[in-house]
Amino acid sequence: MTFHPKMQSHVHGVKVLKDLSWRAWPGVLADVWDVECDAGAHGNYVSRAPRLFVLLETDNRASIELTIRPGSTNRVTLGPDNPMCFIPAGVPLWSSMAKRGRLKHLDLHLDVSVLSDRFRDRLDLSALEATQLTFQDERVITLARLIAMECCSPSSLDELYSDSLVTALIAVLGNIARVPETGSSGLSPRLLKKVLAYMDENCTRNISLQELARLANLSPSYFSHAFKKSTGLPPHRWQMGRRVEVAKSLLTDRQSSLTDAAIAAGFSDQSHLTRVFRQFEGTTPAAWQRQHSH
Repeated sequence: MTFHPKMQSHVHGVKVLKDLSWRAWPGVLADVWDVECDAGAHGNYVSRAPRLFVLLETDNRASIELTIRPGSTNRVTLGPDNPMCFIPAGVPLWSSMAKRGRLKHLDLHLDVSVLSDRFRDRLDLSALEATQLTFQDERVITLARLIAMECCSPSSLDELYSDSLVTALIAVLGNIARVPETGSSGLSPRLLKKVLAYMDENCTRNISLQELARLANLSPSYFSHAFKKSTGLPPHRWQMGRRVEVAKSLLTDRQSSLTDAAIAAGFSDQSHLTRVFRQFEGTTPAAWQRQHSH
């Protein structure tokens, strides 16, 4: 089920020009708005989830004035040179525009409960509770623009690409601590058994690192490190090893061709099977079949 931030908003003088573009990842919802604002346009907003606001494009050097108290003289101005703010959950925000202009902006909403489960005690919750009506961080603005592109025009790259962008942005916003290289433990016996059983059941299809990490309620980087600590192999190599075992089982029957065994075991074709099989067994599947088939 897609996370919904349940943000309440009341706006005046704002016209939406294009359909909303949005995408969701575990613990994150990103949406991109393209709007036209009249001179004097204003609004107020409050959300149950913390959010990052990034001004992506503007014409006529239009700018937005922000405050967390209506009528306050303590205001900041967002514009092309100062495009970001971060608003914690439950903090009201008032905005206004002095002159007419067209804006395109990204709202990135965070589900703290999901992110806390994913990153555990490495997530700095205090960083997501600090109001920043304006801040500068080249990493954040670069990642936010790339995420906005994925919302508006998704690339043909593997899902790992957009997942990595979002994970990197959360790492910066949430001040995610690095996994210690020394003294870190592997997966618990119970968790390792659960993960390996899942990989055995699904070894003939591509299992992403993110999928396994979610199963273990760990971040992808922490899970990968812990899995290798426990098994001696990275998750992808372990999966390839299981596919080789499936192929060997099929190849003991002379009626199974190399191509049939390759496809049934989850390899893309016979050459893929041969390449991986040689890495694990030191010989080709054809030679192995001649030695072990009935």
